[in-house]
Amino acid sequence: MSGRSAFRLSDVILDETIGRSTPDVEHERAVAIFDLIEENSFEPMGHAGGPYRLNLSLMEQKLVFQIKTEAGEDVATHILSLTPFRRIIKDYFMICESYYEAIRSSTPSQIEAIDMGRRGIHNEGSQTLMDRLDGKIRIDFDTARRLFTLVCVLYWRG
Repeated sequence: MSGRSAFRLSDVILDETIGRSTPDVEHERAVAIFDLIEENSFEPMGHAGGPYRLNLSLMEQKLVFQIKTEAGEDVATHILSLTPFRRIIKDYFMICESYYEAIRSSTPSQIEAIDMGRRGIHNEGSQTLMDRLDGKIRIDFDTARRLFTLVCVLYWRG
């Protein structure tokens, strides 16, 4: 089980300085963090092992991954351009708004169709995140999906 692996996240902190968002977005954040800590694969390249604490933030339109051990020792800081994510995140926001609206007023088949599109865009963002972290942090696809949700939450708030 990945919960016992040294290459995992034990804590994820989102930059709170940019404030809170809508209840739907805050729910997505809470679920993503819970699921991420429950099960993940997170291996900073060249480091002997964690578990790790990840602080995710936005700084000058860049995504910052600050990684420490549980004891608080610095492991690495990776700064990624948001440019490759902008279109995906914009599309994801639009389809999420449609999805939340559909939940309140649409038929189950309409909700399912929107949700399939939402998952497809989410998968694209997750793969982009894996690609951008390649050679820096090794993560599996499920971990990338949960991290992409948190990137979106930061972007929504920012």
